[in-house]
Amino acid sequence: MKALLQFSRAVDWLNGLIGKHVIWLILASTVISGVNAVVRKVFNVGSNAFLEVQWYLFAASFLIASAYTLLNGEHVKIDVLYSHFPKRTQTKIDIFGFLCFLTPVCTAFLYYGIPFFLKGLQSGEMSTNAGGLIRWPVYALIPLGFSLLLLQGWSELIKRVAFLMGLIEDPTIKAVAMTAEEELAEAIRLAAEAKSKNAA
Repeated sequence: MKALLQFSRAVDWLNGLIGKHVIWLILASTVISGVNAVVRKVFNVGSNAFLEVQWYLFAASFLIASAYTLLNGEHVKIDVLYSHFPKRTQTKIDIFGFLCFLTPVCTAFLYYGIPFFLKGLQSGEMSTNAGGLIRWPVYALIPLGFSLLLLQGWSELIKRVAFLMGLIEDPTIKAVAMTAEEELAEAIRLAAEAKSKNAA
């Protein structure tokens, strides 16, 4: 079990690192969208490549960050009965879900997604839109995203089993920390305070 917990920590570290940087894809998509809108309105020039790269970045942010979302327990749950059960029962339900739902679904997406990506890579498939982009990079996001999600699901499974065995504390209790948005707001506030002190 010790080796499995080390594997779990490595997966958590990887998805934590990726998740903290994926937010920049949203910023990039927003900036490209804004530039595209300005260029289209001011110069009456449009670009399908600009539109498609926005879709690619948006798809990447969701697919790649899904594992980070699972790591932080932020996926949407329709919780009618679950919260009323004892903690050990909740943990057993989680284990069942990771084994019987998450693992098969991710495996199916990998089974069909990898050949789909390889076919697009080998053919050099391009968008059918005029000036559109090559398609295989966005196809690669399917196996990448579901691989990360599958690994995180296994990490969560290992932690739940270790919790039931009494080897670790409850893995669903997260340390209270600021979100990325709160960290950014705090950094802006501190920078503004420093600027006002310097001006004085």
